[in-house]
Amino acid sequence: MIESNRQKKIAGVLQKDLAAILQQMLREAGQTGIIISVSKVTVTVDLSVAKVYTSVFPADKGNDVVKELNIVKPQIKHQIALLTKDQLRKMPDLTFYNDDSLEYINNIEKAVKGEEDPLKNPDLLPKRKTT
Repeated sequence: MIESNRQKKIAGVLQKDLAAILQQMLREAGQTGIIISVSKVTVTVDLSVAKVYTSVFPADKGNDVVKELNIVKPQIKHQIALLTKDQLRKMPDLTFYNDDSLEYINNIEKAVKGEEDPLKNPDLLPKRKTT
């Protein structure tokens, strides 16, 4: 489905503000050695739900970080609503997902270069989830 210009604009605003808020939350929580970025935000046609895809480094902490983000999403939504109150009438509900595409691409590159053979060890390529 093709996104409207309004959906793209809202997704862009949310992506920029969420990245800043998530980095701030990590600093305030005293989390060192973890980097989080917002790789993509998609907004539904009715603008009621936003899917937030995050990349976490190190990648093995990705699922744990996403679980924690989904637990504290009411606080995140409140902070975003304060930042975007002049731009959005209604704040969409947020759902966080782990974006493992960089790890997936890295494993494919290793296979192409011959560093690792996924045919001998199929566990090297992560299972793709559809959302």
